[in-house]
Amino acid sequence: MTAVLRDVTLRDGLQLTGGVLPTETKVQLIRDLLELGVSELEIGSMARPDLVPPMANTMDVVAELSPEELARCWIWTATPRNVEKAVAAGVTRMQYCLSVTDSHNRANIGRTTEESLAALPRALDIAAEAGAQLQLTLATSFTCPFEGRVDPARVLGILQDPRVERCTDSVICDTLGQADPTEVAHLIAQTARARPDHGVVFHGHDTWGLGVANTLAAIGAGARMVDGALGGLGGCPFAPGASGNTSSEDILFATKPEWLTPEVFARIVELGEQVTSELGQRSTSKAAQGARSRAQAFDWVIPAAESEQS
Repeated sequence: MTAVLRDVTLRDGLQLTGGVLPTETKVQLIRDLLELGVSELEIGSMARPDLVPPMANTMDVVAELSPEELARCWIWTATPRNVEKAVAAGVTRMQYCLSVTDSHNRANIGRTTEESLAALPRALDIAAEAGAQLQLTLATSFTCPFEGRVDPARVLGILQDPRVERCTDSVICDTLGQADPTEVAHLIAQTARARPDHGVVFHGHDTWGLGVANTLAAIGAGARMVDGALGGLGGCPFAPGASGNTSSEDILFATKPEWLTPEVFARIVELGEQVTSELGQRSTSKAAQGARSRAQAFDWVIPAAESEQS
C-alpha cells in the first residue's frame, strides 16, 4: 500500500487550538518538513481571521516561500474570492471546501451546499486562468454534527455533479472522526468509481481512535493521498465533537514510505514535540510515544542519549 502523506498541521492542525504561530515559525516548519521528505503540506487558509485567528498570517507565510516551495503547498479556500486572493499571492494549489450537509456548510462557510456548488465554476475559472490546481474537499462525508449520519448517496450526488468535473482531486473528509474502516473503504472505492478522472484523498480524524485504521483502509481502497497533523493536532471549530487529526507520525510509522528512515522519523517526532509544546497542547501520537520508549533494541526508538537531550 502506498500513498502520499499531506501534513496539515499549519491549517487544520492549528485552527481548533486557538494558538497563533509566528510567521517565521511556520515557514521554518514548512522548510523542515519538506527537507525531511514530507512532499505535500497544507499551510494555511483563506478563512476570515476574526473567525479563525490562527490563519491570520497565512498570506505572510505564502510571501516568504519560493515558487518551488509553494508548488508543494496547499491553501484552504471556500469561495471564488478566496481563490482569487490566493492566486494573486502566487498560490498554485488550493482546496475548495464545502460540506455535504447544509447545516454544517452554513456553520462553516455561511451558505448552503448548493450555493457553494453554484460558485465552484467561477472558482475553477480563476484557478485555470492562473494555471493552478483546485481540489474539491467534501467535509462531513460520513457524519454531521447537526444532522447525524450522512447517506453516501449525498456524497456521490455531489461527485457526479458536472460542476465538479474540472477539480483535480476529490477529498473525502471524516470531519468528526466517527467513521470506521469498512465505511471508509466503501466510500473511497465508490468515489474512485464515480470520478475516475479525479485523484482520491482521505482526510481523517482520530476522535474514536480509528484514525490510522481508517487511513490504511482508505489507502487500500485507492486513496492516493492522506492527511495527518503532527501530534494529532486539530479539529474544526464549527463542528461540535470534532477532535484532532490523525497523527502524521502515526501515519508515517504505519506506512513507512521509502524516504522514511529511523533518523528522519526521530526528527519528525521532535518537530511534533516542538510545535505542540509551543502551542501548549498535548501530543496524542502513539508512534511519538513509542519513539520515546525504553525499548532500545527497536530501530524506530530514539536512542536514550537523544531522548535525554530533547
